[in-house]
Amino acid sequence: MILCLVILFIYIFLGTLIALISRKLGIKTTQDYYVAGYRLSGFLAAMTYAATTYSAFMMVGLVGFAYATGVGALGFELLYFIATLTLLAIFSKKIWSMARERNWISPAEMLSDLYGSKILGLIIAIVYLVALIPYISAQLIGIGSLFEGLGGRDFYIIGVIVGGIIVLIWTYIAGIWSVATTDAYQGLWMLMAASTYIIWLFLFLYPSNNVDISRALHILGEKGLLGISSFWSLPVFLAFTLPWIFFAVTNPQVVQRLYMPRDEKALRRMIELFAIFGFFYTIVVVLIGLGARGLSELGIIQYIKARDLVTPTLISLAHPLLSAIIFTSIVAAAISTADSIILTLASAASRDLYSKLSSLPSEKRSLIIGYITIVLLIIITALIATIRPGFVVEMSVLSSVILLPLAPITIAAWVMPHKTISNKYTSLCATLGLIMGVAISLYAAIIYGPKKAFITTWLRLPISGWVLLVTSIIVLIGYVIKSK
Repeated sequence: MILCLVILFIYIFLGTLIALISRKLGIKTTQDYYVAGYRLSGFLAAMTYAATTYSAFMMVGLVGFAYATGVGALGFELLYFIATLTLLAIFSKKIWSMARERNWISPAEMLSDLYGSKILGLIIAIVYLVALIPYISAQLIGIGSLFEGLGGRDFYIIGVIVGGIIVLIWTYIAGIWSVATTDAYQGLWMLMAASTYIIWLFLFLYPSNNVDISRALHILGEKGLLGISSFWSLPVFLAFTLPWIFFAVTNPQVVQRLYMPRDEKALRRMIELFAIFGFFYTIVVVLIGLGARGLSELGIIQYIKARDLVTPTLISLAHPLLSAIIFTSIVAAAISTADSIILTLASAASRDLYSKLSSLPSEKRSLIIGYITIVLLIIITALIATIRPGFVVEMSVLSSVILLPLAPITIAAWVMPHKTISNKYTSLCATLGLIMGVAISLYAAIIYGPKKAFITTWLRLPISGWVLLVTSIIVLIGYVIKSK
């Protein structure tokens, strides 16, 4: 426990030093603070994209998910990965170029511009502020769960508070520059820890207990965990997958990163490095979950009912130094995602709400609004995390379900020429589609709760499917009316 805290302190100290140094790159405008003045290198752009995407959801959530439901969790995550690379290959260059031409800073500003609708931009900014609170809370829940695994239930709250403070400091210091540079630092830490984690699990923990990996695979196969287990029925698979495969176009913290590379070469480099990072990290995380389940089935460790505690339980068996490194890497993953989301939401509050509604907006006041938003979001999400309303996976996917209506709206805007979509019919239908889609997802979340909202089906179609279908039809009607 003490060594974990020492390593964590060293990590925080170095990360804060990196954030302070990054401030020298210059923060004079909201463009500098939120999108780095469109000046990120390919490496920094890739690492902030990857670290923002792969969060506590992976080492805490997905490890536990693979442990509980088997290799189906790999299919769920790989579909997201493939869909993201496909969307990046098709649209990234166009969006990167248009962001410079039109001086976009927030994704809501982008859609407001493309549809020619100020109202749509305002509504999207509000949706972001509501929908992403569960996702930020999930990161703090992940950190709290790690502290709980090390020191007991009382340490859960301490973990949430520590996570919130780090996010506040690193986000405030230099905006996206501190987020991007610390993301690179955190991403490298995540890769190092994941590599040592899986090597320790299969080359030390298994042999030290006289367990043959082939024997564990045989038992996992008998339990149906190496195929499509009973958990992964088609409606459930669709429920988890549909919100995730559109993550790259619905989550603003990810879309915003398409604006930042300094040139086309940096943009290509971003996609290439993200692909390498994402594939490696996904495979390692799922193998860790399956390896842990193998140990449970062989009686080496007790069955872990609370799946978010699989990783904390495993690392408690490791050498204290290794445990501390893995522990810190998961804190890093959670923080990198949380500070990226909070910074993006701050840009929505300052650019899409304050600047659009104020009669005399100013850069200075806009930055102040952003700072205030950061503090308020951290307080709200920390309070929600203390209640612990759901597992990390469910909390993360719930945000994606609420944001899912933005998928057809965004893709349509990216595909169609600007003159085609910028009219009263398409903008009105996009606004109505967004409102209807969000209403369905929020209704489900309130009625069923975050644990069941996205696995419940209506007429054998998951709620995420209905959200996507209803929004797509309404958006399509706008184009049909225009064409007539």
